[in-house]
Amino acid sequence: MKNSLTLALVFILAFISSCSKKNENNSASYYKGELTVLTDESFKSVTEALAEGYMINYPEARIKVVTKKEDLGFVDLLNDKAKLVVMSRDLTPEEIETYKKQVELKFEPARFAADGVVFIVPKTSSKNSISMDEIKKGLHSEDKPLIFDGTNSSNLNFVAQKFKESPKDLKFSIISGNQNLIEQLNQHPDKIGVVALNTFSRPYDKEAEKLREMVKILPVESNGKLYIADFEGMREMKYPFTRILYFLTNEAGFNLASGFVRYSCTQLGQLIVQKEGLQPYNLYKREVQMR
Repeated sequence: MKNSLTLALVFILAFISSCSKKNENNSASYYKGELTVLTDESFKSVTEALAEGYMINYPEARIKVVTKKEDLGFVDLLNDKAKLVVMSRDLTPEEIETYKKQVELKFEPARFAADGVVFIVPKTSSKNSISMDEIKKGLHSEDKPLIFDGTNSSNLNFVAQKFKESPKDLKFSIISGNQNLIEQLNQHPDKIGVVALNTFSRPYDKEAEKLREMVKILPVESNGKLYIADFEGMREMKYPFTRILYFLTNEAGFNLASGFVRYSCTQLGQLIVQKEGLQPYNLYKREVQMR
C-alpha cells in the first residue's frame, strides 16, 4: 500500500512537472528564439538598427535581417517562407484580400517610420531642383534620365504608385543597389539617381557621411513650392515622395515577430528610428518637470 502511494505521488509530481514545462514552452516567446526579417535593401539600415536594439534588450532573441525586393518579400510572407516583412508601398485591394485569405489574419500594417524617395545628382552638377512634371516626363522618355536601383525595388514601386502608373510601363536606367548607384552616379553626369533616404540618412555614421558628400539631394518642386526630405517635410507629409514604412506578419499570437514589431513602435524603437535620421511614425511627448 505504501509503495502504491509512493508510485502515485511520483506519477503526480512527474505529471505536474510535465505540464509546467509544456506551459513554459507554450508561453509567449517574444523574448527568445530566431526570426528572419525580409526587407528591401532601401530599408536595411533602419531594420538592422531595430533588430540590434531588440537583441540588446532580449539577449535570447536572434533576429536576422535579409534583403529581398519588396514584392518578392511579400510573396514569401504569403507562402509562409517568412514571418515578417518590411513594406512601403500601399497594397492593392486584391493583394489585401489575398493576404487575409492566405494568412488568415486581419490586415493590420504596423507603421513605424517615415522615409523618403530622394532624387540625387553628382555634387558637380549645376542642377539644383527637380519638378514633379520633370520626373513624370522622365519616366516616359527614351533617354531614360532616371536611374533606379532595380526592378521590383521599393523605390521604383513607390514612384510608379505616386503617379498611378505600372512599373512595367515606365522607362528608366538601372544600377543595382542604392549604395552602388550613389557611388557610380559620377560616371553618369546627365542622369538623376533615385534612392532611399535611409541609404545615407544616419547623421553620425561615417559611411553614410561619405555617401552624402558624393551627391546633392534635389528639392522637389510641386505647385510652385520646393520641398525637401527633412524631418519637417516628412512629418507633415509635405515632401511629395514621403512614404510610410510598415511591418506585415503572418504570425498568430504574441511571439518573436509580434514582439519585435511592438518594440519597433514603442518609444524605445522610435528613438532608434530617429537616430537613423528618419521620422518616427509614433510621436511621444517629452515631459519635463521643473522644480
